Amino acid sequence: MTQELTQNRITDLFAQKSERLLSIYFTAGFPNLNDTLSILRSLQAAGVDFVEIGMPYSDPVADGEIIQQSNGKALENGMSLKTLFAQLEGFREERSSDPVRMPVLLMGYINPVLQFGVENFCRKCQEVGVDGVIIPDLPLDLYLSDYAATFREYGIINVNLITPQTSESRIRKIDEESDGFIYMVSSASITGSTKGVSDSMRDYFERIQAMNLRNPHLIGFGIKDHQTFDTASQYSNGAFIGTAFIRHLTENGTSAESIREFVQSIRA
Repeated sequence: MTQELTQNRITDLFAQKSERLLSIYFTAGFPNLNDTLSILRSLQAAGVDFVEIGMPYSDPVADGEIIQQSNGKALENGMSLKTLFAQLEGFREERSSDPVRMPVLLMGYINPVLQFGVENFCRKCQEVGVDGVIIPDLPLDLYLSDYAATFREYGIINVNLITPQTSESRIRKIDEESDGFIYMVSSASITGSTKGVSDSMRDYFERIQAMNLRNPHLIGFGIKDHQTFDTASQYSNGAFIGTAFIRHLTENGTSAESIREFVQSIRA
């Protein structure tokens, strides 16, 4: 790495906790435009370790039908990056009634970030208190050549992804260039499409575990309940849940009690 990143909430979290970390994904502006902060605060109260807020996009190619629909609904509601940053202003302030202290990442696609302007995007993340981003269609080489210096200047962690098809040499390169943790995609599929942990997935998990990577790694795609979370946590530092939570919001609403019940069902 050409420049060291200063500590932020993500690195602090992993310094304090290394097992059974739970991250929940939800789409900003879904089900309703102004639900973003209330869902975020309810997830913190329910005890999740950190959160990914989805930046809605019209063509979320890595996502399945459930998350695609949430993206479409959020865009219909009027969600945009500008609106999202406006909603997040002040959510870290201690003087507010319910400050958010856990790490928060934005997850989405590179096109809206480019339209917003990469440096402007990183600056706004820093200003409001976003700690990192997950951009599945941002290749590592392009990130390193064009954007890494800007991200690190503003203290924003860019989380890189690996899949079962990623070569060992490439994984080593990603591990070397990663600042916070690695997103370990469980299978070569879209979100919400897997039906459990297969033998081939276990082989992949064991292979990565045996590599003794420098960075923590968490498993995503197909993690939907206590059983799959428990299995993922045996082979990694924890897991991401997205589709199952979006479905829960659709079917059960956004009340704090409903969100707490969902998180408790995963933790069990």
